[in-house]
Amino acid sequence: MRRYTVILTPASDGSARNVSVPALPGCFTFGATVEEAVVNAREAIEVHIEGLEQDGLPVPEETQAPRLAAVEA
Repeated sequence: MRRYTVILTPASDGSARNVSVPALPGCFTFGATVEEAVVNAREAIEVHIEGLEQDGLPVPEETQAPRLAAVEA
């Protein structure tokens, strides 16, 4: 079993959460709630990995969790 960090970002209107998976470029989803976004993230990761495997491409492993930092500009 693989483990991936997902990033949940509120949509601009606050009604949903956009989800990205930094270790899997191109793997995105969303959910109306945090709970739904996490469930959808699991499904999106599974589908993304299946696609990579079917195409004979390597499946990236997350070796380090992403770090968040606040930057003032």
